[in-house]
Amino acid sequence: MPTLHLLGTGAAISDPHRTTTMLGVSDEAATAPDVLLVDCGGDVLQRMRMAGLPFERIAGLIITHAHPDHVSGFPLFMEKIWLAGRKTPIPVCGIAPALEQAQKTFEAFSTITADWDDMPAIDWRPVAFQRDAIVWDDATWTVTAAPVEHGIPNVGLRIESPRTGGVVGYSCDTAPSGNVAHLGRDADWLVHEANGAGEGHSSAPQAARTAQQAQAERLVLVHLPPGDKQAELAAAQSIFDATELGEELGSYPL
Repeated sequence: MPTLHLLGTGAAISDPHRTTTMLGVSDEAATAPDVLLVDCGGDVLQRMRMAGLPFERIAGLIITHAHPDHVSGFPLFMEKIWLAGRKTPIPVCGIAPALEQAQKTFEAFSTITADWDDMPAIDWRPVAFQRDAIVWDDATWTVTAAPVEHGIPNVGLRIESPRTGGVVGYSCDTAPSGNVAHLGRDADWLVHEANGAGEGHSSAPQAARTAQQAQAERLVLVHLPPGDKQAELAAAQSIFDATELGEELGSYPL
């Protein structure tokens, strides 16, 4: 069954049990590697292991933007897939500024990794910074992107399973944006940040209004700040009843 995995649900600073927001999707029915990862601000492979997802099932990594809580774990990601025995190239997809930052973080360790001559090659796959840009397209997943409002170039995503028709919309970090409603139209799950109202971010009620506009089935709040969130959740649910807080390492069927 196609499944969404919340590998992390926190903001850059969050509750003790939350790490930075990172996503994964998987489909055990696929005949090829099926796990797509979204962002690596923390140890995304450790979170994969906690979610029960084997490393050999990684199809590729999508990086949404250049902020540290979304890309700083890239060198560790590369080291771990190498130590786990990956030999084939690893596709890394994203808009140009995100890929450039990932490359810079990796090159910071170049004097060390230069001797690791059997590391998998990085297959950099640039994504156009425009609405409905193609990020990934194979028999398991179709992923498109659109710019969102975050102060630096950043994209949200629409992830679809061609096999079942299941859809995840993902806001990434953004102020309220019509592009997010577009990405999440009729989605089974709209995964929306709720860091709090402010420049480049959204509150839970603002996320609920976007879910309402998208006519999504359910809204899951991520990129959560520290502290009690019940008042914000209740306010969001008064706008869009099918709203819930993202569960760390939670799995959501598509």
